Amino acid sequence: MKTLLAAVRNKLARARAHFIALTATLTGFALSTQNAVAALPTQKAPSTNPGAGDWLGLIQGYLKDGFIVLGLALGAGAFLWLAWGLIAKFNEARTGKAEWGTVGLYAVGAGGVAVLDVYLLNTAATIL
Repeated sequence: MKTLLAAVRNKLARARAHFIALTATLTGFALSTQNAVAALPTQKAPSTNPGAGDWLGLIQGYLKDGFIVLGLALGAGAFLWLAWGLIAKFNEARTGKAEWGTVGLYAVGAGGVAVLDVYLLNTAATIL
């Protein structure tokens, strides 16, 4: 029983020492990062660059930039989907569930869809 109590006391003392060290480290980090907050850069204007005091133009510009980023994210998702489908079709052909001609056909179709995707994203970015 005495050895069990000694082991528990030892673990508690080690845990207390780790807690004190962690608290001291976090306090040091918190105190040393105050100077970094002082020199924040100015916010960049949207791509439409509205005039000073034009809040509606500013909001419209940020919405336009947001929609362009959303379109680019959807385009990147389409590329990933096509790549995943092509890898899955390749795996099916490798295991014998599909023919190699279907892999080639899928690759040509995926390339066409990818080119169309890039064209539509460029067109949408210039229209917006």
